[in-house]
Amino acid sequence: MSKKVYFKTFGCRTNLYDSQVMMSSLQEYEITENEDEADVVVINSCTVTNGADTHVRSYISQLEKKGDNKKLFLTGCGAHTKGESLLREGRVHGVFGQSEKEKIDTLLKKEQPFYEKGDLNHIDEMVVDEFVGKSRAFIKIQEGCNFRCSYCIIPFVRGDARSMDEGRILEQVSRLALNGFGEFILTGTNVGSYGQDTKTSLAQLMKKMSLIRGVRRIRLGSVEPIQITDEFKEILDESWMEKHMHIALQHTSPKMLKLMNRRNVYRQDRELFEFLADKGYAIGTDFITGFPGESEALWQEAMENAKALPLTHLHAFTYSKRDGTPAATMKPEVNGKVAKERLHEIEALVNEKNYAFRKAFNGELDVLIESYKSGLYHGLDQHFNKIVVKSDEDLLGNWVKISDYEVMKEHNYANI
Repeated sequence: MSKKVYFKTFGCRTNLYDSQVMMSSLQEYEITENEDEADVVVINSCTVTNGADTHVRSYISQLEKKGDNKKLFLTGCGAHTKGESLLREGRVHGVFGQSEKEKIDTLLKKEQPFYEKGDLNHIDEMVVDEFVGKSRAFIKIQEGCNFRCSYCIIPFVRGDARSMDEGRILEQVSRLALNGFGEFILTGTNVGSYGQDTKTSLAQLMKKMSLIRGVRRIRLGSVEPIQITDEFKEILDESWMEKHMHIALQHTSPKMLKLMNRRNVYRQDRELFEFLADKGYAIGTDFITGFPGESEALWQEAMENAKALPLTHLHAFTYSKRDGTPAATMKPEVNGKVAKERLHEIEALVNEKNYAFRKAFNGELDVLIESYKSGLYHGLDQHFNKIVVKSDEDLLGNWVKISDYEVMKEHNYANI
């Protein structure tokens, strides 16, 4: 009987994709979505903050307390920062970098503990044509980042920006579309840098994707403001574009942006966001509170600037020191309680903005139903807003157009 493997994925969509590559590469093992019945657990780790490392260690501790002798393997970004210490402590059987993931069958069979870090110039060769347990497909189009934000360790564990082969990307989209996937999320370490090293562009790739039969909606992972070029602006009105953009700002105070070594400028960010809002887009962003040097005055300035932005979605987090980055030694540090209060303040602001956006929109919602829980269907519309649907029909995995719905505080609701 084949041994069963459970994948525990931490962190970003790129890790979700990498886990799928590993699942697709398995030949001699059976994949299980039930951790308890697994013989082997592959931990695809995140190391974006010290806190992310702690989550991985805590998960390993939970498995150890159960005492059922599962064989543990560590991969992902944490393989480069904490892999050696976890292996030395005997807490994992093997550690391997992202570049080694396609060899997972061979790695899981190794009898002796091992550490295979791999390299940071690797580009995936695997073509993924299925996503276990997902109704949307994640397409990794690039790897690495050339930015050097003062708080970020990722370029040092993922390498410099490099683009995947366009033909391989399009082949993957074609196969997934044939398997019934209609929504595609483009992901990577720095998605907007796609094509800079191969003399093409993100906009050109998306146009080619849109011509593939079965492609209904294309959504981007996070992009930088400077990556929204004139060429990209030309595709904003296309019907296959999800009417939601996630554009990473990290802060709205000019001084804080300089301390973070960011490339964006608030005044230009505001112009871009207003342009996208006029096109009917919902707009999300990343935001860090409590970064070293964030005084009360700078925070108030940031909030006033945030109020002026047409934001609808937010991925915010308090600053967490990441060893080995310039920010780790910056002063003055911000009290953790203050950072959390500021986090809640900006989250409340954007939640109100999202509610106002949904109330102001009176058009039809184009929804992909993704899950069924407690007698209700759950999905996401073209603005990346949640909707809960009550229906006697089996809607799971279907696309549904909804014109009659109720706008509630947390989400939209429909009875169809």
